[in-house]
Amino acid sequence: MKLKTALTIAGSDCSGGAGIQADLKTMTMNGVYAMSAVTALTAQNTTGVRAIQESTPDFLKNQLDAVFEDIYPDAVKIGMVASGGLIRVIAERLRHYDAKNVVVDPVMVATSGSALMKNDAVHVLMEELLPMAALVTPNIPEAEVLSGLTIETKADMETAAKRIGDSYPCAVLLKGGHSVSDANDLLYANGELHWFEGKRIHNPNTHGTGCTLSSAIAANLAKGFSLSESVRRAKDYISGSLAAMLDLGEGSGPMHHAFDLKSAFAEEVR
Repeated sequence: MKLKTALTIAGSDCSGGAGIQADLKTMTMNGVYAMSAVTALTAQNTTGVRAIQESTPDFLKNQLDAVFEDIYPDAVKIGMVASGGLIRVIAERLRHYDAKNVVVDPVMVATSGSALMKNDAVHVLMEELLPMAALVTPNIPEAEVLSGLTIETKADMETAAKRIGDSYPCAVLLKGGHSVSDANDLLYANGELHWFEGKRIHNPNTHGTGCTLSSAIAANLAKGFSLSESVRRAKDYISGSLAAMLDLGEGSGPMHHAFDLKSAFAEEVR
């Protein structure tokens, strides 16, 4: 049986808990062959981002060409892309290769609070990437930027998801973990709203959870599951990872124990 494939286009996290490191672990644990195109090197850990060094647009283009010309991905996850020039290269190459099952995680700010996207890049992302996405997975602060709305209630989440989804158009998974509706996420697709109920797990190891969720969704789309089923399976996977409560060692930061649970949580349903 041919192994399905998935590509992550994102920044590197040297601490291993987020970015392409999290994506590769997650995709592998969810049963697909994982590949990557690096948009930036970051010096970061669970407490903050110290430095960012972007790939050049030409080098990113060469990475994408190398992947698509040899091992065509069954799904593509796009994470941290800091500048408009890189976003334009990604959009052009994905159109050129007619990429399938594109999942966009609009990473604007790290869990630690550090900014990861330049202001001008947000508008380019909205214009270039969202219209080709099968799914966009914003958290509440990101959805406020994309929709131009303030989100404080579940009704606000529904309004914002509809505005984003109808504007581009694309399916939207609006994550409710930022103070609204506990751990419940809202999927808006094909004009319909569907709530995925979740239970908040009190675990400080939240570094990289957004990367993990979007990568798990992409992996399941690559395997041929429907969008709704891919979201459900991804939520089950990340809930199991958080519930494992793994520690990685001693540290001084408030979130020192990185969310590096992808390779350790082996009870996911393939």
